[in-house]
Amino acid sequence: MPALDTLLKDPALAPEGLRKIDFAAGRMPVLAAVTEELARTRPLAGHRIAACLHVTTETANLCRALHAGGAELALCASNALSTKDDVAAAIAAELGAAVFAVHGADRDTFYRQVDGVLATRPTLVVDDGADLTATLHTRRRDLLAGVAGATEVTTIGIQRARNMAREGVLAYPLLAVNDAATKHLFDNRYGTGQSTLDGILRATNLLLAGKVFVVVGYGWCGRGLAMRARGMGARVVVCEVDPVAALEAVMEGYQVLPVAEAARVGEVFVTVTGGRDALTLEHLSAMPAGAVVANAGHFDLEIDVAGLRRAAVDATDVRPGAVAYTLPGGNRVIVLAEGRLVGQACAEAHPAEVMDLTFATQALAVERLATAADPLPPGVHPVPADIEERVARQKLTALGVRCDDLTAAQAEYLQAWRLGT
Repeated sequence: MPALDTLLKDPALAPEGLRKIDFAAGRMPVLAAVTEELARTRPLAGHRIAACLHVTTETANLCRALHAGGAELALCASNALSTKDDVAAAIAAELGAAVFAVHGADRDTFYRQVDGVLATRPTLVVDDGADLTATLHTRRRDLLAGVAGATEVTTIGIQRARNMAREGVLAYPLLAVNDAATKHLFDNRYGTGQSTLDGILRATNLLLAGKVFVVVGYGWCGRGLAMRARGMGARVVVCEVDPVAALEAVMEGYQVLPVAEAARVGEVFVTVTGGRDALTLEHLSAMPAGAVVANAGHFDLEIDVAGLRRAAVDATDVRPGAVAYTLPGGNRVIVLAEGRLVGQACAEAHPAEVMDLTFATQALAVERLATAADPLPPGVHPVPADIEERVARQKLTALGVRCDDLTAAQAEYLQAWRLGT
């Protein structure tokens, strides 16, 4: 199948990308099993899928699954700095997909990529951050009637979709893949925890042992990051607005401080709130000399990098992906990846083993949307429990791990209520 229209850095990079994709595929056994089934049943035949995702080797294997299921695929990047140009070229070459993804794209090019994907008039949407969903409901409402449903794989994307549903504007059903246990308990916690530290270390070569490491936001991603930082010997401080999450952090043995206080003592700061303005210019100005600042949230709104650039008297590229900003008083703050997703921009993103769970769940959720006998109404819906259980069981099998099953008596007891003390 010849490739459709594309926006790529260099199509000649495809062979290199294919080697990397195949390497990742060897560590994604659950998605491989799903791909085999989709290839056999072809439930996505006749569907045009528009996907906005991090263009990585793991994503490429999800694209293979959707293509195997019969879908016509269009893909754009959900983050300019996470795109791997060789992988983008490989997806276009191997699958004949319409790929619009260039590493380092500016804002205008980013939305050209989004528009290019939506120009294929999708019937299903696979989103990461809800940019496709938001664009469909604003600038491309003419396409809404043709969309059967969507999946969303990020915390902030689900929040945006829920806000749309609350306002009564979400026009199709959206399965909240991010809320699936097979996603957030593993991808968010272990994937983000590892890839964020990987990005920080590649960009700085810091020794984390003994450092005061400030985690701003203690959701599932923050939990994983705090766990991994402590494992490397850092003294972890947590900042939170949710009193329950803050209390949990205390019970886990972390010091909990307001951001304004943590700013004065921290040496490494990572935002992972899913919101905005987690670290303001006031916080950045109060930091110790040489403090390293990074973001692990989806959008680049968590750190006021724009305000820091305006206030700085000098900006120096000290290492690839690391810029030192000198403030009027002489203090220097080092910002990684322009305040974008540091694990995606400065490292290799989440490991394939954990994305195996997320993307297997994602592929099966897309299949369910395409084949449901009774289509869901517009709104945000959970991933069906049978999909989560299937993915978890297949992962255990792939790992060579067995677990127990309930006996008939145990199952009956759990459904009863008359027998008590």
